[in-house]
Amino acid sequence: MRDFTQDIRELQRRLSEAEVYLSVGDNRERFAVLEHEVAEPGLWDDQDRAKKLNAEYANIKEDIGVFDKMSDEIENVEVLHELARDEDDASQEPEIEAAIVSVGATFDQLELRSLFTGEHDDTDCIVQINAKDGGVDAQDFSEMLLRMYEKWCERRGFTITLNSVSEGAEAGIMSAEVTISGRYAYGLMSAERGTHRLVRISPFDNQGRRQTSFSAVQVWPMLEDVDLEIDESDIEMQVFRASGAGGQHINKTSSAVRYIHHPTGLVATSQEERSQLQNRERAMGRLKSMIAAKVEEDRQAELDAIAGKQAQVGWGSQIRSYVMQPYQMVKDLRTEIETANVSGVLDGDIDFLIEGFLQHKRAQGEPES
Repeated sequence: MRDFTQDIRELQRRLSEAEVYLSVGDNRERFAVLEHEVAEPGLWDDQDRAKKLNAEYANIKEDIGVFDKMSDEIENVEVLHELARDEDDASQEPEIEAAIVSVGATFDQLELRSLFTGEHDDTDCIVQINAKDGGVDAQDFSEMLLRMYEKWCERRGFTITLNSVSEGAEAGIMSAEVTISGRYAYGLMSAERGTHRLVRISPFDNQGRRQTSFSAVQVWPMLEDVDLEIDESDIEMQVFRASGAGGQHINKTSSAVRYIHHPTGLVATSQEERSQLQNRERAMGRLKSMIAAKVEEDRQAELDAIAGKQAQVGWGSQIRSYVMQPYQMVKDLRTEIETANVSGVLDGDIDFLIEGFLQHKRAQGEPES
């Protein structure tokens, strides 16, 4: 009969670590309070508060449930192992080994949480994609990236909402802004911040020449109730007709709104509502989130400079190459992680790239976002 004692002890060690980074003790106390609050008859009189409480309730319930399930499974496999050893019953080995592997896989998925140490990592996020050098190829590439993130959200069960899109003259998009909603959306998507590079035989070149094009991705945390006063003279408001990618959902009235904050150059848009007033409120909320996040980033950059720390890789730095010709390869330039499955990556299979970057950042001793 094989001895699994060391394997079980390793699971118990990882369970203790999970108890810490899941804040199980504090969350059990908070969950007891939330159970009463979400059951209040007048909860939905204030819909914003109700949504926040229900989201917090669901997240804590999930965390406690996962922890308790792993704890029970480890206890069960420990008992099974002891009985099998006492009876020298080797027939139980496959079941014990399968249980250990299963719990270990759950830990592997769960430990991604330990990579999120940023203040806003668990929030929703605003993502902006802008075509850069490369003309129509860059515009087409920007649309490919938008689709990649849509597919990634579909895989993870996240919600992605198109806030605005500016279509390219011939193909693709000049720019797009989306909101991604889901647990740790910002923490995950912060790994995508930067300039993406595409190398391929251009379908728009009659001579079939290889073309290099670039698209920039910026990511902002979606902050709630931002206490920030903005000087109206610093803002330019533009209104335009709303339309989806490819000319879908065309609105005949100029209900879409774009705010440009001249001191920072930040731009926030909203076109998903039919009412211009509602779009103005949404766009202003996004702009405040962006400005507040930028103020925090600038302050941290100053502190890092004083401390002599190397600046983080910014959104303007090239982070990843997608090569389609003369060979197939996607390579993250920060982590050296690469794959030949370009089509899989462009279909949203980017978790290994995102997680690899987050692990790399932790190993470098820098904040994850």
